[in-house]
Amino acid sequence: MAGPRHFGAIRKLPSGRFQARYRGPDGVMRPAPQTFERKRDAERWLSRIETDIAAGDWRDPDRAEQLVNDYALRWIAERPGLRPRTVELYEGLLRLHIAPYLHRTTLAMLDNNPAAIRSWRSKLLSAGASETVAAKAYRLLRAVLHTAVDDDLIRRNPCRIRGADQEHPKERPVLSPAQVASLAGRVPPRFAALIMLTTYASLRWGEVCALQRADLDLPAARVRVHRVHVELRARGLVEGRTKSKASSRTVAFPAALVPLLRRHLSEYVGLEPSALLFTGPKGAPLRRSNFHSLVKWPKALADIGAPELHFHDLRHTGNSYAAKVPGTTIRELMSRMGHDSTRAALIYLHSESGADRTIADAMPIDLNITRLNGDDPAPDGGDDKGAQA
Repeated sequence: MAGPRHFGAIRKLPSGRFQARYRGPDGVMRPAPQTFERKRDAERWLSRIETDIAAGDWRDPDRAEQLVNDYALRWIAERPGLRPRTVELYEGLLRLHIAPYLHRTTLAMLDNNPAAIRSWRSKLLSAGASETVAAKAYRLLRAVLHTAVDDDLIRRNPCRIRGADQEHPKERPVLSPAQVASLAGRVPPRFAALIMLTTYASLRWGEVCALQRADLDLPAARVRVHRVHVELRARGLVEGRTKSKASSRTVAFPAALVPLLRRHLSEYVGLEPSALLFTGPKGAPLRRSNFHSLVKWPKALADIGAPELHFHDLRHTGNSYAAKVPGTTIRELMSRMGHDSTRAALIYLHSESGADRTIADAMPIDLNITRLNGDDPAPDGGDDKGAQA
């Protein structure tokens, strides 16, 4: 007859199955999370626990019993430096694409369990989520579980699906200079400069909407970007910091745009330095949610032969123009685009050496907006109504 065990205890239950228990390093007696059909299986489980304790790899199983959703919500709330829009994005991914499939799942259930992650991703895609959305959700869950590993809640991150974090969006359209001018002529006149400056200064939506009169330096043909407007579901339109440190920048635009911008300042912008550069007809800040209807965007796009164009594709178009200027370096394109990583710049760049002013002045531009809206660009010269660096 076998003697008493030196680690843990095993007893046979009335059902005939075996229960294993052990005393953890914290002195608490804990049962195995499941019973065993054979005594040998229970002994093997206790042996693994004993080995973990001896190696210093033991983790309090009670701490890992918290729900993945609860842990992820705390992860988002405690993540330092997240921009409000990023917080909203993460919360949306968790609410719509993670929690519905893992709402009763604990961290312990995912510990070194890649099969559970494959099942979640498969269900997500089968439910109609795009590969782009699935990749974003996967990256968020992987980051959350990576922190769980650091917190000693799980042993190994189960997010190990090769390529699941990659997005493969279809190639976005690039407008010709004539198409950009045509689009500027088909929107209401107060938005013509918005189209042109967004394109030729490679601006994001939130950046161009937050520009003020003081940010525009007409004599130098430059615009300063150091704030953004962000539209949040719970708070509405708020002003925030730029996407990254690199996004706070001063960008040169073609000097040929100065007359158009001078006329825009004169007709549509208040005299105070803090006056928004682009507003709606009643002077309100622009909102992404109503911009398309405000400018009849779908019709304008159909008229220029680019029905699938997104507003962000204007920035993409400008980046493409800049990258084709002979001599443009990766670093210069990164600075112009407001990126602190070479990844995005490399998408556009095909040659080396140059400078931002050279880039701006060498970009192909068509200013033939008059054939569309009937207004002549203001002649060069005249009062710029206080535009400054």
